Amino acid sequence: MVDDVVIMGAGPAGLAAGFELLKKNCNALLFESQNQVGGISKTVKYKDFYFDLGGHRFFTKLDEVNDLWHEVLKDDFQKVPRLSRIYYQNKYFNYPLTAMNALTGMGVMDTIGITSSYMYSKIFPCKCEDTFEQWVSNRFGKKLYSMFFKTYTEKVWGIPCSQIQAEWAAQRIKGLSLKTAVINAVVKKNNTIKTLINEFDYPTYGPGMMYNRMKEHIENMGGSVYMNSTVDRVNKEGNEIKSIEYVDKHGARTSVEGRQFISSIPVTELVKKISPAPDTRVLKAADNLSYRSIITIDIILRKKDLFPDNWIYIHSPEVKLGRIQNFKNWSKKMIPTEDKTSLGLEYFCNENDEFWNLPDNELFEIASNEIEKLNIAKKEDIEDYIVIKVPKAYPVYMNGYRSNIEIIEEYLKQIRNLQQIGRYGLFKYNNMDHSVLTGLYAAKNIIEDRYKYDTWKVNTDSEYQEEKK
Repeated sequence: MVDDVVIMGAGPAGLAAGFELLKKNCNALLFESQNQVGGISKTVKYKDFYFDLGGHRFFTKLDEVNDLWHEVLKDDFQKVPRLSRIYYQNKYFNYPLTAMNALTGMGVMDTIGITSSYMYSKIFPCKCEDTFEQWVSNRFGKKLYSMFFKTYTEKVWGIPCSQIQAEWAAQRIKGLSLKTAVINAVVKKNNTIKTLINEFDYPTYGPGMMYNRMKEHIENMGGSVYMNSTVDRVNKEGNEIKSIEYVDKHGARTSVEGRQFISSIPVTELVKKISPAPDTRVLKAADNLSYRSIITIDIILRKKDLFPDNWIYIHSPEVKLGRIQNFKNWSKKMIPTEDKTSLGLEYFCNENDEFWNLPDNELFEIASNEIEKLNIAKKEDIEDYIVIKVPKAYPVYMNGYRSNIEIIEEYLKQIRNLQQIGRYGLFKYNNMDHSVLTGLYAAKNIIEDRYKYDTWKVNTDSEYQEEKK
C-alpha cells in the first residue's frame, strides 16, 4: 500500500508532524519501536505513581508550539512554580545566584575567590572559546566554573569539559554570566532585566499525557500509529526513498511505501538502515558520533515532604548521582496519596557500559546508599522502586562532532523526500519545544509543497530558552 507520509518515530517531533499533516488532510503513518509514544518525554505509570524521564517543562517562546500544546491538552495544564537548586558540599545554592545565599553558602573567602577569578577572566579571557571549559570560564571565572559547572557536566557527558564543544554551553546557558546573576540578585525584577522563568506549564499527569493525547487525535483523524514496530530498512532509489521495512513485536517484517518520509530515529542508525548503503565516509562519520544514556531509579518513600524543589542538581563529586526529581512538586496528581513522596534519581552512563548492565537490585542499592549519604532521605523510608533505562538520551557534543554531522547532513539533504526532525533525528540537544517545531516545519514543507523550512537550523541561533524579559 502507498501512504502519503511515513514518519519514523513517535516522540514529540514525530507526533507533532503527524498531527499537523492530518489536520491538513494529508495521510500519515507513524512507526514507533517502543510500546509507548513520547520518546524521552513519555511518562511511566507504576502502581498509580507517575514518573517523568527527567522532568520536562512546557515552556516556550514559540507561539505555534504553545498553540499546539494547548490545542491538544486544553484544560489539563497547570501552572507550576519553578524551584531548582544546586547541591554542593552539603549545602543548597540558588540559581541564578542571590547575594545572601552565595555569601552564607560559600563563605567570605570563597566569595572573594570567585569575584577575583571572575575579574581575572574579564582582564585575561581565554582567546579561544572552542570548549565548554573555555566558554564557561570566560563568563563565570575559573573558580565558579570548577565549583558549579565542571563536576555535574562531566557526570552528564562522561568526558572532560575540555573535550566538550562550546556549542552545547551556548545553547543551554546562553546570555547568563556572573554579572547578570548578581544583577538579578540585587536589582528588583522589571521589564528590562532578563531572568530565568519562575513558572511553567505542566500536564496534570506528566508529559506523557500530552503525547498520548496527541496519538489519540492522530488516530481519530484517520492516521495510524504502529507501536512495537522497529524500522529496520529504508529503501532508496536514486535520490528518493521508496519504502521502509519494519519488524513488529512478533518478528514479522512488513514493507510500506510512501510519497514523503520523515525520520526522528537516531540519525546514526538511520544512515545504516538506508539501502543501498551510503559510502564509507558517511558510515564512518556516524560511527564517530555517540549518544549519552540515562538510568532513572524511581523510588517511593513513606515521607510526606522532603524538599520544595522540582529538581536538584547534584554537584558533589563523591556520588555518581546527577539529578533528583521530586514529582509531587511538579504535579500533586503524580502520586496517589499525599503522605508519600516519589523521587526520580538520574544517573548518566553509556549504553551497555558496566553501570548500564548492572541488575536492577544493584542499581537500587547504589541509589539508596547515595541519597542517604547526601542526607536527602533515609534508606529505610523507601517503600518500592522501579528502574527505567533510557538509551541515547543526549547527543554528545564532543570535539570534532560538528565535522561528522556535517558529512551526514550533506548526504541526507541529497534525498529529496526525506526530512530529519527531533533530538535524535538531527543529533541536536534541543529542548522539547524545538523538537516539536522541527516536526511542524517538516509537515509544513510537505503541506505547502515547498521546502522553505530547514529543520537542521532550528535552535541554531535562538535566544537562551530559559530567559524571559
